[in-house]
Amino acid sequence: MNEKLLTVRGLKKHFSVEDGVFGGKVKVVHAVDGINFEIGENEVLSLVGESGCGKSTTGRLILRLIEPTEGEIVFMGEDICKVNGKRMKELRREMQIIFQDPYASLNPRLTVREIVEEPLIVHRIGTKQERREEVAGLLEKVGLSQDAMRRYPHEFSGGQRQRIGVARAIALKPKLIVADEPVSALDVSIQAQVINLLKELQEEKHISYLFIAHDLNIVRHISNRVAVMYLGKIMELAHVDELYKRPLHPYTQALLSAIPVPDPSGRERKIILLSGDIPSPIDIPSGCRFHPRCPKMIQECKNIIPYLEDFGSGHTVACIRAREWA
Repeated sequence: MNEKLLTVRGLKKHFSVEDGVFGGKVKVVHAVDGINFEIGENEVLSLVGESGCGKSTTGRLILRLIEPTEGEIVFMGEDICKVNGKRMKELRREMQIIFQDPYASLNPRLTVREIVEEPLIVHRIGTKQERREEVAGLLEKVGLSQDAMRRYPHEFSGGQRQRIGVARAIALKPKLIVADEPVSALDVSIQAQVINLLKELQEEKHISYLFIAHDLNIVRHISNRVAVMYLGKIMELAHVDELYKRPLHPYTQALLSAIPVPDPSGRERKIILLSGDIPSPIDIPSGCRFHPRCPKMIQECKNIIPYLEDFGSGHTVACIRAREWA
């Protein structure tokens, strides 16, 4: 891996909720519950898992859009959980986000020029004319004409709106972008265009991404490494090729088995079906969090909490049985 840009240690986010309509006992939602990972310079780490597993919360914690309950977020050698005010504003220049919904994330009252120019104004970059020229260049970079500057978000297609979001995200030349399911709301043909755009920008501007997604085909196309998340915990983390060829956690195996693969030969593929729904983050299962749905569960899985174990080449797995099929 390249030199570390971001290091996350013991990151937790717990939300308190009242049980019952008229109040009552306060319960805790374990949205993110002690995760560790790193992102190197010019690297794409994808975070995958079912809805509700804590992926988007993790992305917002890293940018401090929400405050962590516990843990460290070391960005460019500095724990951003311990900085505020002017220093935090300076660091925000280096970290940006692309939101899932390309329409809801754009102010409908502002023109495209005003939307893309806003980060430059906030950080007092350039004169009015210089900012105008910069916005024109950014729009051209993401495949939009200068005519787009005078128009409003509702005048564009979903793919074009997401390109506007990308232009805004790269305006400050950040080192890290959190891409929170940036193509899930787009048509398949448009998804490919946006993914290719993100890859081109990474190669040209040496941007690192935390790419949050649930589509494992897209993840394979853009990632260097992949972290599989379940119920607030990382279950497996490995280089993208290693993970797809040798998944060791039963949850990862089930996710990969469900990827649609065109097979003209007509041979049947074994799809691993998981029973039940993902448990509530309020009522966490004992032992391994995945054991109520795991097809390879044994009695010990109900009692032993697994921790990420290194299986070589940076491939880590949180499963007490993984050695049996490694």
